[in-house]
Amino acid sequence: YKLSVSPEMDIMEYCRKEWRGDTPVAKRMRKGYEAVAQKFASIRRIRGDNYCAFRATLFQALSQATQLPRWLQSEDFTMLPENLLSQYDWIKQWQLKQKPGKKMGEISDEIKEYLILLRKKWKNISEIKGPLEKQEACDKLFKNEEEEYSLYEALKFLMLNTAIELYNADKNGRRVPVFSWLLFARDTSSNPCQLMHNHLNHIGHSGGLEQVEMFLLAYALQYTIQVYRLYKYSTDEFITLYPNDPEEDWPVVTLITEDDRHYNIPVRMCQETML
Repeated sequence: YKLSVSPEMDIMEYCRKEWRGDTPVAKRMRKGYEAVAQKFASIRRIRGDNYCAFRATLFQALSQATQLPRWLQSEDFTMLPENLLSQYDWIKQWQLKQKPGKKMGEISDEIKEYLILLRKKWKNISEIKGPLEKQEACDKLFKNEEEEYSLYEALKFLMLNTAIELYNADKNGRRVPVFSWLLFARDTSSNPCQLMHNHLNHIGHSGGLEQVEMFLLAYALQYTIQVYRLYKYSTDEFITLYPNDPEEDWPVVTLITEDDRHYNIPVRMCQETML
């Protein structure tokens, strides 16, 4: 049995264990971890199975949630699958992790259930006042594999919805963020249908999130995802924000990566950072 989110460990202790050698890479990683340790005391390892970007982001968002985001409160939130299906027939080829090969016409209800589950879990956890109890509730949720993967299906569907909104906005001459152009400039995702077939359907199966998809995830959740990219230490990309021009009222979650493929999470902000 693999833990989805491992218990806390001192950041520098973790770094010393992982990066012992004297290679330039090891030295750079140690410097990177030292910089993170100025702000955070501990690290929690995230299980790596092509869902780690979702897992790290959602875990951080829920463990600091104090209210339900506006987009989760809207009346028609759970109607998304039906509404999108009535406009875009190609969504029937959506692939569910647990049910590969099942037709979207039949799984519209299942995605609706996943969206309801996301809203319910977010609401319940955000209402927990004590930090310890909140952390326990998050740990418990991320030990329940079926619920956990259902939440990732919900996130993927929200990303598809956001991509469709951005694509249509651009086609109608409205301003869209720069990453949206980059997203649809790829040969493999020149429109939302291709994005679904060639990218979203594969997340969790044969690949994780590419960088441009981290922007899409941030927009779908209306969260700023701040990432310490350790291999970029001492460059201006060491701390990267998705999106890089975030809305002021978006909450921020922080992740750590050594290679832009696997993500872990820093926890326990140092006292002086909080003041």
